[in-house]
Amino acid sequence: MPDPSRPDRPDRPDRGDTQQTPYRPAPYDDGGRGRFVVHHASIGLYLLLTLVTFGLFNLYWNYRQMQACNDLLGRREFGYWSWLLLTLVTCGIYHLFYQYKMGAAINEIQSHQGLPVTEGLPVLSVVAAVLGVGVVADCIHQYEINRIGA
Repeated sequence: MPDPSRPDRPDRPDRGDTQQTPYRPAPYDDGGRGRFVVHHASIGLYLLLTLVTFGLFNLYWNYRQMQACNDLLGRREFGYWSWLLLTLVTCGIYHLFYQYKMGAAINEIQSHQGLPVTEGLPVLSVVAAVLGVGVVADCIHQYEINRIGA
C-alpha cells in the first residue's frame, strides 16, 4: 500500500499547489517493468542498418523514437500501429503529418526541460520527408533525443 505522505508522482504538483514545478520524467518510468529506459541511440549505426536493410530497420527506429517521445512527454502522443496503418492507407501522406508532429513534440520536451529549442524542427522534418530523405529527419530527431537524454 502506498504511503499517503508521499505523492505518487513527485515530478507533478498537487492540484492544490499553485506553484508549478518543472517537468521531469521519471528515469525508471517504463510502465512498471522495472527496467531502466534509455532513449539514446547511435545515429551512425541506425543509419547504416537502415541502408543495409533497404529501409526496413527505419520502421523499428521510428518505433523507438515514438516510444522515447511518449516517455519524455509523460503521455501517449504517438502510436506505432496507428502511424503505420495511416501511413500505408494514405500512401505516405500521413507520414508528413507525423514528421511535423514529432518535431513539435521534441520542441515541447526541450522547452519543458529548459533546453534550447531547435527552431524550425517541425518544418525541416516535413521538408526532408517531402524531398524523399525522411531518414535525414530521423537522424535529426535522434540527435535531439540524444541531447535531451544527455
